[in-house]
Amino acid sequence: MIKRGESPFFINGLWYHSVLCHWSLLLFSVFKKKSARSAHIFKDVVTQEYHGINDRDLSHGSLRVIEILQHAGYEAYLVGGGIRDLLLGKHPKDFDVATSAKPVEVQKLFRKARIIGRRFQIVHVRMGPEIIEVTTFRGSAENSHLQQANASGMLVRDNVFGSVEDDAVRRDFTMNALYYDPSNHEVLDFVGGYDDLEDGMIRIIGDPETRYREDPVRMLRAVRFVGKLGLQLEPDTAEPIRRLAPLLRDVSPSRLFDEILKLLQAGHGQATFPELVKYDLLRPLFPQTEALLSEADDQHHQHLIDLALLNTDTRLNEGKSVTPAFLYAALHWPQVQHRWEELEAEGHGRTQALTIACSETLDFNQQFIAIPKRFSVTIREIWELQVKLEKRHGRRPDSTLEHPRFRAGYDFLLLRERSGEIPGGLGEWWTQYQIADDAMRRDLIASVKDDQNESKVRRPRRRSKRRD
Repeated sequence: MIKRGESPFFINGLWYHSVLCHWSLLLFSVFKKKSARSAHIFKDVVTQEYHGINDRDLSHGSLRVIEILQHAGYEAYLVGGGIRDLLLGKHPKDFDVATSAKPVEVQKLFRKARIIGRRFQIVHVRMGPEIIEVTTFRGSAENSHLQQANASGMLVRDNVFGSVEDDAVRRDFTMNALYYDPSNHEVLDFVGGYDDLEDGMIRIIGDPETRYREDPVRMLRAVRFVGKLGLQLEPDTAEPIRRLAPLLRDVSPSRLFDEILKLLQAGHGQATFPELVKYDLLRPLFPQTEALLSEADDQHHQHLIDLALLNTDTRLNEGKSVTPAFLYAALHWPQVQHRWEELEAEGHGRTQALTIACSETLDFNQQFIAIPKRFSVTIREIWELQVKLEKRHGRRPDSTLEHPRFRAGYDFLLLRERSGEIPGGLGEWWTQYQIADDAMRRDLIASVKDDQNESKVRRPRRRSKRRD
């Protein structure tokens, strides 16, 4: 083991020993670069002089959990995204703890602790206002009766425990397998994650195809880190993703709903979405949207989604609240809008056609991503307001204005105009109507022609490009 900051030269005053150590260091450096790919275990200790992590940047709750675990005789470290983000100069909010203590043993040490999870058992420990996630070191589960996988190689049960070295190899990416020990301020690196961070590289631990088959969500995590951290996927890590993207169909639709929120509703969605397209990950998640984006003659659907992602990122970065309903309304809108036009061409009335298109779209996509009812209801209301916003006669504008989802529907209308899907004008009318007094509102209503002559807000139908 070599500690960074400690010189191996001139040990015992022997010149030849210093030369030997010098060449050993060079060979160790070459081996270390390759070890993450082959999952060989080495141990590199990075001292505080090099990593620069200060305990003042860590949560009090996580430090206290580690202190109690270590005092009870267990190994315990901070691990994962919190340490990674600190090394990248970011300010993480959550810090996870990894320990040699088993879940039941952790639970006995803390009065406010509960074991959760079936596939992976973890313990949530409450420390004041904080909830600290504590995981037991994962062991090598090969040939173990405690590990269960489905036909695609995806792990469905995995409560196998081991050492910290085993745990490091079981984690997904090298940059997430760095362990910080607050008792001596050292970072332990078993898979080359520290060097990969310095190189701006995202590298999966072990054989990429095997690791993606174990958990296909790792492919989503890979592209999420590209968008969030601005790092690059190591070529071997990136290569299998397009081939294995269909494995996401094996993941439960409810889990994928949560993963999409992490991908696109965490403040960096606009940078992440192109990576989904690039690696063919959009197709198993939003198949109809992917098909329409790739076949359309123009880019208004893509532009609308991009604007919705930008709007979400901006609000999150300003500390404002967002709802998944608005973003999902945008992601599924290409299918709604396309079907809306088809149904109208078949002779359905405009309002009825939109209602049918909304129902078909939500029903179809539930098999891929399960949107909770509290959000799907809001999504439908946002869509159905698009036709209500076209009706501006008599008491209809006031009724629409009082709709509980008016603001979301109005904002969505503005996105449709800005994307070029529909001509401008309707959005400005509603902007003026919201701030007008009663007299001005009557004038605005009078400026609109009667329903028979009022031009409908729609685009001419376009022929789709056929795939080769």
